[in-house]
Order: sequence, then C-alpha cells, then structure tokens
Amino acid sequence: MKHLLFISSLAGLILFSACKKNDDPKLIFRFKFDPSQKRLNNLGQVSELPNGHAGQSPKMREMSAHYIELAPTAWTQVGNGEVLYTAPETNAGGEKAIAFSSAVKKGHLEEFHAVSLSDVQPGTYDYLRISLAYQNYSVKMNLDSTFVVSGSNYPVNEEFDCTVASFVGYNTYLTSYQVKDKTFSVNGNRKQGYWGFESTMNIYGVDYEIAEDGQAPEGATTVVNPINSSAPIPAGSCLVTGLFDDGALEITGNEKDDIVIEVSLSTNKSFEWVDRNGNGKWDPTKGEKIVDMGLRGLIPKVID
Repeated sequence: MKHLLFISSLAGLILFSACKKNDDPKLIFRFKFDPSQKRLNNLGQVSELPNGHAGQSPKMREMSAHYIELAPTAWTQVGNGEVLYTAPETNAGGEKAIAFSSAVKKGHLEEFHAVSLSDVQPGTYDYLRISLAYQNYSVKMNLDSTFVVSGSNYPVNEEFDCTVASFVGYNTYLTSYQVKDKTFSVNGNRKQGYWGFESTMNIYGVDYEIAEDGQAPEGATTVVNPINSSAPIPAGSCLVTGLFDDGALEITGNEKDDIVIEVSLSTNKSFEWVDRNGNGKWDPTKGEKIVDMGLRGLIPKVID
C-alpha cells in the first residue's frame, strides 16, 4: 500500500510539474546572423555595393537591441503596435541616449528577450520592428606597409583578424567599452555610426597593436524598412522592420506553450567602407574609413 501511495504521489507530482511548466508561456526572441540572406537597402530592396565601396560579411560575436515592437499591418505607425521591450536610457550625457552599461548583449541563436504571452495583446501581427543598438564582430583588415628594423626594410602585405565594436542606435551614452582586449574611455554620448576597432598582429616575430575609433557620416547607416512609405521610422533611429516569414504571427491569448521567434538578420556585406585603392580589402591605415555598419534585413520566423 505504501508503494502504491508513493507511485500515486509521484505521478501526481509529475502531472503538477507538467502543468506548472505551462502556467506562464513566453514569447521568446532570439537572434540569428545570416551572411547569405539578401542584402537590402533602406526601403527593403535588394542592394549592391556602391561604386568605389567594398564590404565584408562580419562574423558576429554579440548584439544588443533597444526596442521591440509587433506591428499588425503595414500602416501601423511606430509606437502604435505592441511594444514589448525598451532598453534603459539615460540623460547622463546631456541628451537622452541608450544606457550602454545596462545593455543586454547576446550572440548567435541566443535568447535576447522573453515576455509573458499573457502580457501580449491578442491579435495578428504581420511585422516585427527591432531597434538595433550595438554590434561586436570580427572582420579582416589589410596591412600593406614596410617596417624598418635596424636599418633594414621589412615589407608586409597581409590581412589580419580585427574586432569591431559598432554603435548603430540613435544615440548611446558610454562611460567606456571593451572591443576585445582594448578598452576605450568615452564618458559621453555618441551618435549613430560611432565605432572602435582593434587588431593585434605578429610581424616578423614582433607583436603590434592597432586601435582606433571614429564616426561614420551622419545618415549613412542603413536601416531596412520595407514599409517606409506607409509607416516611416524616426530619423537617426535603427528601427529595422521585417515581414514575418510563413505567415503572420497570431496571438490568441490561450497559448499553453512558449512561442519562439527567430530573428534572422542579414550580415551580407553589412560592414562597408570607401575602397580608396580599389583592392577590395579594408586598409584602415591608408585612410579607408567605415561608412556603414547597418544590418541588411530582418526576417522574423516562428520556430516550431
């Protein structure tokens, strides 16, 4: 009898646990970085690199977003949809800005944000808007130079790994930030398009470090919005918009299980610079500045 009671209690505990697991189903967002996804322009049209420019598809390490919104239709204005997330902001730098020190940073296929489905307005949503804020990734930088050591010339023409931190949000307050090993101190606001990079190179047995920061031209960051004609985004924001793949997202209010949305972001030559010497390689030591770091498209998809 005691054994039977134990088995019965265990079965009840398992059943209770299974029910408890689904008491609070979540709407979960996770990032996916895809270098083969279509490369789009601001209006959501397929875009090639401009003449005189070159690009790379960076290897993403982590990313942060500032804002998440579900939009029912192509005519839903920014802020009139279902706003699910807004990152902390601050006035410490004067103007309102994203508080980078509080930013959530996640990598490929990692969960970025989750919200209880009970807190999401039931409805049908065609579009997802995500305001991107920060990216950290690896690219290749080219070094074509001659080192003079003890009166002898040592030519170098080689590509080296380089880590870039790029800030694409409307405005970001930074005390300091770490690119990879190098820390840049700022203690102020930086507008969309600010970047810093570092690279450590071993040349003829000697380690060299290059580290630099700078600012891309105002308005040069690509922000893909295929419904710009009906629902434009604020100037200077990085509110990337995408149509749900395989049909609209439907929230009934009766969900028992989590809904996972995979946010596929195009890194297809999203790192772009003016190629002054036409060699297709990034030569920052020859004055080739970064001009665009905006991701090139967003495709949200519900994962079964």
